[in-house]
Amino acid sequence: MINKPAGRTAPATPCRVTVCRGCCCGDAAKIPGVDHAGQIPRLRAALDGAAPVRASECLDVCDQANVVVVQPSAAGRAAGGRPVWLGLVNDDEALADIAAWIRAGGPGLAEPPGVLDLYAFTVSRRVREGLEG
Repeated sequence: MINKPAGRTAPATPCRVTVCRGCCCGDAAKIPGVDHAGQIPRLRAALDGAAPVRASECLDVCDQANVVVVQPSAAGRAAGGRPVWLGLVNDDEALADIAAWIRAGGPGLAEPPGVLDLYAFTVSRRVREGLEG
């Protein structure tokens, strides 16, 4: 058995953010006028270390490009939070709202800004399981 040193606790598992960068998301030909290359660095900067951000290959919901998935922290999942899929995330205001929500706790711990309801969508079980599995 391994003992933890007194006064130390295991670090909390934060929210995780996945940004689709597959066939359609991040494509200036499909969605012109968006600084696709700058989206992930701007989101990381807005989160200021509150959650890791990773790019993913196609998440298979191309009609919703650009797609961002926010997975709850361990505490958020324990409180009933589930991954939230956000589509049509093509402006910096949406990125700022997503970052503010995650910094406040994210799924299961904080209510998202009301405007994010306009971006949220439900994916098929096949697509959802592909990301979570």
